Amino acid sequence: MSQGQKAKKTSAENVGSGQNIKGEGINIGVRSFVIAIGIIFILMVATYILTLVVPGGEYARVQDAAGNTIIDTDHFSYVDGGIPFWKWLLSPFLVLGAEGSGTIIAVLIFLLVIGGVFNSLSAGGMMNYMLGKIVDRFGGVKYRLMAVLIFFFMAMGSFVGSFEEVIPMAPIVVALAVALGWDTVTGVAMSLLAAGCGFAAGIANPFTIGVAQGLAGLPMFSGIWLRALAFVLIYILLLWYVRRHAHKVEKEGDSAELGVEYVPDARMDKGLKVFAVMIGAGILIVLSSSFITVLQDYTMIIVALMFLIAGIASVLISGMSTVELGRTFARGIVAISPSILMILMASSIKYTMTEAKILDTLLHGAAGMAGSMPEAGVILFIYAICLVMNFFISSGSAKAFLLIPIIAPLAQLFGISMQLAIVAFAFGDGFSNVIYPTNAGLLITLGISDVSYSEWFRYSWKFQVLNLILTSALLLLGLAVGYN
Repeated sequence: MSQGQKAKKTSAENVGSGQNIKGEGINIGVRSFVIAIGIIFILMVATYILTLVVPGGEYARVQDAAGNTIIDTDHFSYVDGGIPFWKWLLSPFLVLGAEGSGTIIAVLIFLLVIGGVFNSLSAGGMMNYMLGKIVDRFGGVKYRLMAVLIFFFMAMGSFVGSFEEVIPMAPIVVALAVALGWDTVTGVAMSLLAAGCGFAAGIANPFTIGVAQGLAGLPMFSGIWLRALAFVLIYILLLWYVRRHAHKVEKEGDSAELGVEYVPDARMDKGLKVFAVMIGAGILIVLSSSFITVLQDYTMIIVALMFLIAGIASVLISGMSTVELGRTFARGIVAISPSILMILMASSIKYTMTEAKILDTLLHGAAGMAGSMPEAGVILFIYAICLVMNFFISSGSAKAFLLIPIIAPLAQLFGISMQLAIVAFAFGDGFSNVIYPTNAGLLITLGISDVSYSEWFRYSWKFQVLNLILTSALLLLGLAVGYN
């Protein structure tokens, strides 16, 4: 066994401090799991109650010039709604056979790959060695490193629409945060929260801005200045917020006292280089999807495949046998498998609303509420509609096909530019991804970081409020200056 493998276990291997469901490397904290399941079940019950009081309704569906199916806002009718109790009860499993289930299945496979690879990296000592090397190199300038990491993840979200794709990197950042003397929440904020903020700012996000502008007949990624301004201001706010928390929880001490030892090892270095090159190649492919549009539907698959290859190659090079790799990979899958139930339960909420035919009814009612509002109220109302709908439909592109046909006539009726309405849509779609318990990416990241949803909510709700105020002010600024 190499020196790197003999180094003592780090916070990368025990990210949380509580009891864990089976496994090593990535573990699902029991407390985190129970709290998340409880919250999601309450939301499932509330959704079922909603189906009993909201009548069924449907917009007619038509195809646009590009062949996309969108709603026809001029043709809405009430229909028989509701969902049988047994169907609601089985909805977490029935969702696998519903429309759009391919995305859910892809997320589940993605999740299992993450669990298997990280457990192997941890058991082989690669995670410990990687963290030790980073801390040894950047420990003296760790707040500068924090600023760079937050900018990197925000840029990934804003320029190429990465959100779920950054999940494999989140546990590394979480473990790094602990190794630098911070806590697991700081690590989640530096990675997934940053990606979500960048995703919402949407400078060149193909899944929100790109799809929405295409549906509205606007030039792709036009009107960039307001979104670029939003990116800068949100970055400043997020960096301040994360630094402020990190200072509060910071533990002083050398790397060994904080749980990381670094002893140079040639074999580990070789494995780490292979891992870094493969992950870097995956990131470059994702970045290229912004102009190679055919890749946009496969970014999650590409990241999962590159991560799988990188993990297997690096641990084999570092000295792990193929038999041990098989064992640790399987244990990682078992350890992370409880997250599957969380994701299926969260996905069942949209399934229930769709089966009961109340989603269109709620949208129709919301659109009718804007009739007597001033311009400023309408643009903020559009923002609010998107925030609410993001609770039920986390996919940005799917939400664009549903909401843009409703948002567009509202904007035209009140003389609001479509560009500004699309910025409101992007804001409403992105930021809440990192606080809504119905978002699979958030559930996965919290689970593998052993951060309970309640702990994350207590940390992040104040940022969400501050960000809501900032982004609302940006929308009002755009309205005042005639952003177009």
